[in-house]
Amino acid sequence: MKDKLILALDQGTTSSRAILFNHSGEIVRVSQKPFEQIFPVSGWVEHDPSEIWSSQISVAAEVIAKAGITGEDIAAIGITNQRETTIVWDRETGEAVYNAIVWQDRRTAKLCDSLKAAGHGDMIKRKTGLILDAYFSATKLKWILDNVEGAREKAEAGKLCFGTVDTFLVWKLTRGRMFITDVSNASRTMLLNIHTLEWDEELLQLFNIPRAILPEVKESSEVYGTTSTTLFSTKIPIAGIAGDQQAALFGQMCTKPGMVKNTYGTGCFLLMNTGEKAVYSKNNLLTTVAWKINGKTTYALEGSVFVGGSAVQWMRDGAKMVKTAPGISYLAETVSDNGGVYFVPALTGLGAPYWDPYARGAILGITRGTSDAHIARATLEGIAFQVFDIVKAMEADAGEKSIELRVDGGAAASNLLMQIQSDLFGFKILRPKTLETTVLGAAYLAGLAVGFWDSVDDIQSQWTVDKVFEPAGDEAKIKEMLHYWHKAVKCSQNWYED
Repeated sequence: MKDKLILALDQGTTSSRAILFNHSGEIVRVSQKPFEQIFPVSGWVEHDPSEIWSSQISVAAEVIAKAGITGEDIAAIGITNQRETTIVWDRETGEAVYNAIVWQDRRTAKLCDSLKAAGHGDMIKRKTGLILDAYFSATKLKWILDNVEGAREKAEAGKLCFGTVDTFLVWKLTRGRMFITDVSNASRTMLLNIHTLEWDEELLQLFNIPRAILPEVKESSEVYGTTSTTLFSTKIPIAGIAGDQQAALFGQMCTKPGMVKNTYGTGCFLLMNTGEKAVYSKNNLLTTVAWKINGKTTYALEGSVFVGGSAVQWMRDGAKMVKTAPGISYLAETVSDNGGVYFVPALTGLGAPYWDPYARGAILGITRGTSDAHIARATLEGIAFQVFDIVKAMEADAGEKSIELRVDGGAAASNLLMQIQSDLFGFKILRPKTLETTVLGAAYLAGLAVGFWDSVDDIQSQWTVDKVFEPAGDEAKIKEMLHYWHKAVKCSQNWYED
């Protein structure tokens, strides 16, 4: 078994990846393919489900071919995915009835406002741990059922399936034999009671969701079934599933209460392990299921930044100030400070702790002396400021100061961003040797289920530090920067009027 490999599928917001890991947790081969981002209306974000599937299965086949192996050399498959993104498909044909509505999509903000006004927010938070917001799957699913012709009738007749991306991939991998999700993804739908770990009837009635459309909820590490032999040369166990941020928490080996990680991906997502207790936030953070393994449920506090690395993508593809994403750090390093420029990257609204779907991006403090380098630096600082706000909220909920932060994700490769983050916090930032902790977490969950790794203790030692960033900023300057940052945030809030 230990001579085999784990195939981990990472279906992200902007690309699909497949990575092979060996028993030491080392990457053997990687394959990645981007796919189209669809923006039909301002504030709407969609993906083509068929492209999600085709890109994911093609990189899986490609990474196996690159490694020169067959399905018999793979011990198990683990899946991690963009969360909250909502897909509805026909139970017989497997064809989606509408594009996937992405987690960033804000089309149901007004519906959420009306539900808040009707007094449902407290009940939803008590049962789901979530803030009533368009971010989550429930209102997206309701929108599809209400707006796609014939969808509601088919759903009530048991002819449609709803799933987050993990459910859709497992359905496809098993040719429709398995209709499941795991607790971590289910906890992001705003339909799951995180205490009973079951779909909640009161919530289903509130959002008018037929029970028949929902998948079965499973643990995060167990053998769910096997792949179809028409896709691989042999049947491979599908044995681990976790939403991307919970997978990253596990991949960072933040397995004890109080441990904290931040993923600098398309968005930024900061999670704190709270153990077997669901801790409720007084500072607009989320309570979520981290994972369930061997019957034991672990919870986490979470703060979500909607636009992190995608601010850098906008600088590259929208503003065209840099040709490559890493180029933003090189440009930003040509100036010693931001020149008084502040960028609030609220390109799809503001997440925690503000939760303002009507906020929009703002670049403030521009003068005749402002250069593209100042805006580049302000972009990196805007990402770091958002993470700072979440950590401060988390510290208030936990009642204690943080002493370190484990980081991962693509933007964590930027030494400048990590140094800025450490300067803001005044404590250490730890970057591991393996930045691919999200997909590594999925690999670990799958490997544990099939005995590839014996226990969590067996893999704990695989987490090793690549670089430690120590605070080196001037306290007075940091205080001034935070003042102007929060002033800029206020300017960006409640901007859009629908």
